[in-house]
Amino acid sequence: MLIVQKYGGTSMGSIERIKNVARRVAAAKDAGDDVVVVVSAMSGETDRLIRLANGISSSPDDRELDMLVSTGERVSIALLAMALIDMGYKARSFTGRQVGIITDSAHTKARIEKITAERIKEALEEGTIPIVAGFQGIDEKSDVTTLGRGGSDTTAVALAAALKADMCDIYTDVDGVYTSDPNIVPNARKLNKISYEEMLEMASLGAKVLHSRSVEFAAKYNVPLRVLSSFTNNSGTLVTKEDKDMEQEAVSGVTYDKNASKISLIGVPDKPGIAGRIFGAISDANIIVDMIIQNISQGELTDISFTVPKGDAKKAVDIMKKMTKEIGAADVLLNPDIAKVSIVGVGMRSHSGVAAKMFATLAKEGINIMMISTSEIKISCVIDAKYTELAVRALHDAFELGEKVKV
Repeated sequence: MLIVQKYGGTSMGSIERIKNVARRVAAAKDAGDDVVVVVSAMSGETDRLIRLANGISSSPDDRELDMLVSTGERVSIALLAMALIDMGYKARSFTGRQVGIITDSAHTKARIEKITAERIKEALEEGTIPIVAGFQGIDEKSDVTTLGRGGSDTTAVALAAALKADMCDIYTDVDGVYTSDPNIVPNARKLNKISYEEMLEMASLGAKVLHSRSVEFAAKYNVPLRVLSSFTNNSGTLVTKEDKDMEQEAVSGVTYDKNASKISLIGVPDKPGIAGRIFGAISDANIIVDMIIQNISQGELTDISFTVPKGDAKKAVDIMKKMTKEIGAADVLLNPDIAKVSIVGVGMRSHSGVAAKMFATLAKEGINIMMISTSEIKISCVIDAKYTELAVRALHDAFELGEKVKV
């Protein structure tokens, strides 16, 4: 089998942990598998580099920031290769550039366009274990780019797709995908398997186990994905195609996301083309918009609210302040103290009353809903951030997702 293994920052957090990763890689190699390893920077390293950049400039240049933070993974790949070589295995480290990970030029949040992987294939033919830097690539100008937080997951799955690997194992500090965050919900239950669609929704809605773009890649190229712990030998969670077992439960999980801010444009002229201009300006700045609500028009004016990632809120507000002058809107308001709480499950397609149950549960706890967004398999509500944990626990209990108590 050809297996791509990815190890996150916590798994690579110290010399001893890197040696532990080397032992896991070696065990797979000894079992007769070909192994390609993708690693993140050591835990805390990317944050340290960003602090250095912010100490130099209040608004670091994105290209130079990519050049800086990409060095974290270079340290990790070299150390892991050294550990494996010291154990008697053939190993070689590679940067994103060296393995041909080509991206667009959206610095700090680039998207992979193609992977050549020629040097990885050559290494595998020689019996060498390739150790690849996650999170990074190069654009057509050969400038270093990074894929955004969680980008190492995307690197691993994209490589698995390019190499037609039999399995992609994502090693983290948790032993699988849970019905909710175990730090908030003590009786959260580990799922043995989950569909690509559900995992994509959960990842995009705040579940931190996998990066949403990595799940997109896995679903598109049908890459079997396992979420495992680098600290235990538990079986983990398989992310795979939807099957009949998954449809039996209406809801598979409850997620939350505090990394969002709500922006409201007040007194917007209710005319054709205005919304296009507003969100066109946001798109041109490479800012991702999540939820959008437009109120019923009062006279010839309306209000438009939308959410963006917290890190992009200041930039988005600045853009909207300019836009208000251009379109004749009254004001721009920012609310950074919000959270998005969501329920996810492919079973929603065949179960009625799920939305009503969610809204009633939040109402019972006295939690007001500011915005609502739905799809076939998820319902999301924006609420006041201070009620996040209460909302998650209440919904988890209401849909009976916890571990069943054995009598």
